Amino acid sequence: MDTIPTSLPIQPLRPRWSQIDTVLLDMDGTLLDLQFDNYFWLQLVPERFAQRHALTLDVARQILAPRFAARQGTLDWYCTDFWSRDLDLDIAGLKHQVRERVNYLPGAESFLAEMRRRGLRTVLLTNAHRDALRVKDAQSGLTRYFDVVVSSHDYGMPKESAGFWNQAQSQIGFDPARSLFVDDSLAVLRAARVHGIAQVFAISSPDSAGAPREVTEFPAVVGIADLLDD
Repeated sequence: MDTIPTSLPIQPLRPRWSQIDTVLLDMDGTLLDLQFDNYFWLQLVPERFAQRHALTLDVARQILAPRFAARQGTLDWYCTDFWSRDLDLDIAGLKHQVRERVNYLPGAESFLAEMRRRGLRTVLLTNAHRDALRVKDAQSGLTRYFDVVVSSHDYGMPKESAGFWNQAQSQIGFDPARSLFVDDSLAVLRAARVHGIAQVFAISSPDSAGAPREVTEFPAVVGIADLLDD
């Protein structure tokens, strides 16, 4: 009787580049510094919500925390239209006001330039709403490095869901067996793995202001440039 393996083989630290035709990349926390989003949602939005509703900052945070938690992992969590209605704030406008805080993570832009040099098909898969994507692209020029740009709002479901991956593969036409996917979200990485993406890597330092996280479920690198060959 054959022995059933108890665990999957561990992937090497770097991708098997000779087996990759399509590079699928997350945006926030993988290419762009998550410091922007953490500042925006943890500091700026509570401040403006407090001002809007004549609350103290502490009370505003107490009100917002369960609202945010209830939507995490859903499409609403990433939707500027939803939060604008729910919080009575112009979320897209606020993002534009602080756009100067948008920055690449260290090494990310050189990684993207290397993908262009190698001629690999490069696809941006982001949960960000198109409004947020426009603000960040105008500031960083990010989308010029990509052959295809997909927002989960195009499909009506987040990257955490199987339906997103089915639609992405149908639209883009990538071969999961010859694709690389990189993200900082473990929930999204799990969905990609279930879909059959052959090479899945995590970013352990999505916010340049924070310490790297310990990631054991997936092969992980501190920054995306660490995936390149020495």
